[in-house]
Amino acid sequence: MSMDRFRYFFDCCVGEWVTERTYHYLTVQEVERSHTEFAIAPLSTAAKTQVLKDNQRPELDNIESLCGFHLGFDTVSEKGERVSQKLNMLFVPQEETSGVLTGDYLRDRAYEEAAPKVAQFRFDPQTLELLMTTNYTRIISVDSIALINPTLRIRRIFNYHRPAEGHPLDQLALVGFGVEQKK
Repeated sequence: MSMDRFRYFFDCCVGEWVTERTYHYLTVQEVERSHTEFAIAPLSTAAKTQVLKDNQRPELDNIESLCGFHLGFDTVSEKGERVSQKLNMLFVPQEETSGVLTGDYLRDRAYEEAAPKVAQFRFDPQTLELLMTTNYTRIISVDSIALINPTLRIRRIFNYHRPAEGHPLDQLALVGFGVEQKK
């Protein structure tokens, strides 16, 4: 059941989207808005295999059944700053507990650090929310995508200053909110 809802979530995400976001930079007490247009396409089996290799992961027998995307986006901030990026991502479920899927989220290029990256994901089939947690060198990013319906998603991004080992995430550096609509 959870895998069916997971595939449904990913099927709905394929296509072209437009998002308006607001970022709150807490360390400098600044707010910024941005506009992003992005395209999401399913990841081919060959590209899934390459993402595994990029992250020094062994080949998987079930690779064709795994959900993965090619994501390309162009962002323009209200200050006129532009960022464009293309990346491949693959989601490898590892456990299902009370219907909630958890596993690894692999990218061939990370947002904060331009290198392959393994992160963790949690998918709740009841709320259709995908929560992705990435440990970067200085930041821990907790990114949420909630699918409201096939053409509307709500995005939430919390970037924490990386705490000392064993300490809680309690020092926010950035909070972002967005409304994403399918074209």
